[in-house]
Amino acid sequence: MKILFVCTGNTCRSPMAEGLFKMLLKDREIEGIECSSAGLFAMTGDEVTPNAVKAVERFGVDISAHRARRITAFLLDETDKFVCMTGQHAASLSLYVPPEKIMVLDDEIFDPYGGDLEKYMLCARAIREALVAQFDEITAVKE
Repeated sequence: MKILFVCTGNTCRSPMAEGLFKMLLKDREIEGIECSSAGLFAMTGDEVTPNAVKAVERFGVDISAHRARRITAFLLDETDKFVCMTGQHAASLSLYVPPEKIMVLDDEIFDPYGGDLEKYMLCARAIREALVAQFDEITAVKE
């Protein structure tokens, strides 16, 4: 199964979600699930924001090597589940992929871009709590 976490620029929310989810998979000793992230309007190659790196470091996750990438036709075709940070992201994706492959994390994850470390920490906590709460839904395969 291939999961793609989706946000706008792929420099804050979706890389944090990817890193935190990989840690959950490892902690639960689950294999056979791949996850990555991309942005609807990402500038491919941009670095993850420093505060996003610091925020997830507090959970034992290192996303410092992450580089942004834009969603491509290949990713649309190869992904089994799209986990979006907002309803707007989901609505945009629904133009290209079946709605049953799309979900929104915790109803809506606010964008910390440009904020201080505290704002990023609040966002990282919200993402982690949503990932834990929605873990079964995220990993479920819909036939």
